[in-house]
Amino acid sequence: MAVQQRRGSKHRKAKRRTHYKLVRPTLTKCPACGEYVRPHRMCECGNYNGKQITE
Repeated sequence: MAVQQRRGSKHRKAKRRTHYKLVRPTLTKCPACGEYVRPHRMCECGNYNGKQITE
């Protein structure tokens, strides 16, 4: 394995870690009840893609 020869700077560590971040999930509003739902998932009221799936 490679062994580090010199100490890395704080900037280099920060540049490497810039992509470690949380992403807010995308939410859409259900047209039937108005509740926010993840895309491509059935709503709690039973609607999916504008159709009533379950009672």
